[in-house]
Amino acid sequence: MFSKACEYGIKASIFIAISSSEGKRVTPKQIAEEINSPQAFTAKILQALVKHNVINSVKGAYGGFEIEKNDISKIKLAQIVNAIDGDKIYRGCGLGLEICDENHPCPVHDKFKSVRTDLQNMLESTTLEELAINIKSGASFLKV
Repeated sequence: MFSKACEYGIKASIFIAISSSEGKRVTPKQIAEEINSPQAFTAKILQALVKHNVINSVKGAYGGFEIEKNDISKIKLAQIVNAIDGDKIYRGCGLGLEICDENHPCPVHDKFKSVRTDLQNMLESTTLEELAINIKSGASFLKV
């Protein structure tokens, strides 16, 4: 459903949120290792997240990536998805057809509308904070 870049962007943002909540900045290398992503690819994803004000980049000897503690509870998954994939997840065809709309629907068009709506609601209501808390408590995991 999400692009690989978007999956990595979500995982990276969660990892950065956890580290930031503990008062730590993380390097691209640390992030790439934690989310099992190639470092160069991770760097491009991080640039997009910085550009869209999801995360902050701090230069210098003690630099790295962080999220302001007060912002962790305000950042929604929808912001991350939009920064990486745009809004095509809410408009795209369930079967991946280039042309799929009310006038020219694919076989799953009508049923997929509700899936997209539910997905959008979930992304717009889920915060990084709740995901970070679940990982810190052991209720969920970023990697096995």
